[in-house]
Amino acid sequence: MNEKIIEKAGKIIAERACGPENFCALIFVDQKGYPHATTISISKSEGIKWLTFCTGTGAKADIINNCNKAGVCINSSEYHIGLKGTVEQITDPSVKKEMWYDGLKNHFSGWDDPNYCVLRFTTESYSLFVDWQDVKGDL
Repeated sequence: MNEKIIEKAGKIIAERACGPENFCALIFVDQKGYPHATTISISKSEGIKWLTFCTGTGAKADIINNCNKAGVCINSSEYHIGLKGTVEQITDPSVKKEMWYDGLKNHFSGWDDPNYCVLRFTTESYSLFVDWQDVKGDL
């Protein structure tokens, strides 16, 4: 039962990564120990195991360098996907190039723009409400 819900949650995330509603809330702990939430677009995922986000360097990267604990919240009127884990900034040029998509041209000059970075969130625990079933656990 839990496996089916986890699998369906992963499919929901994958569909959102490719669709028009590819956003979620990414929550960090800031330098003062307070939660800091931001809306960000999901660029790629593997089930609920990990998600990546394309963003700019700056405030998010500074927060991550201070504390890499994070959460992700994805919801609609039909489901809620809450993930807790860690986030890291990926600087590998090959990953930045792989994650690049045309929509980023509005914000960055190209995949090699020094202000463009990729964040990778790795799930440690989850709280899912999918198909009217509540599932919680650790990965």
